[in-house]
Amino acid sequence: MVFSRFCQRSCSQGYYLKTQMKGLLFLLSLFFLFGQSAIAQEAKISIAKPVHKFPKTKEGKLLEHTFQITNTGTAPLIISDYKVACDCTKAFLPKKPIVPGETVGIKVTFDTKEKYYFQDRIIYLTTNTKSKEAKLRIKVNVE
Repeated sequence: MVFSRFCQRSCSQGYYLKTQMKGLLFLLSLFFLFGQSAIAQEAKISIAKPVHKFPKTKEGKLLEHTFQITNTGTAPLIISDYKVACDCTKAFLPKKPIVPGETVGIKVTFDTKEKYYFQDRIIYLTTNTKSKEAKLRIKVNVE
């Protein structure tokens, strides 16, 4: 009698544990199926023409060009900062995140004051993309 009660109790607990494990496995599989799409969202930057060559220019002029940037990813694109080799080059970044599918312009200026001959400037954009960086480039021959 004692043995049969023990068997009934442990067998029903085993069934309960199996049911709980199946439910847990089901929830985990749902997380991996649907959670991965949320985890896989990322911003991607696409630059229509990443290099711009200005025509021959006289020294002392302020040149400007607007680069077209598109977020081709699935998450908002954030361009938080930029780096350049000298203060003669400036970039004007968007203040808000760029939503997926949106295209914005980034204006870049280059001051040719006291610059001569061939000038080549790279603007490094700090982004929230997988590579963490994107490059814009301007070239000009200053007389």
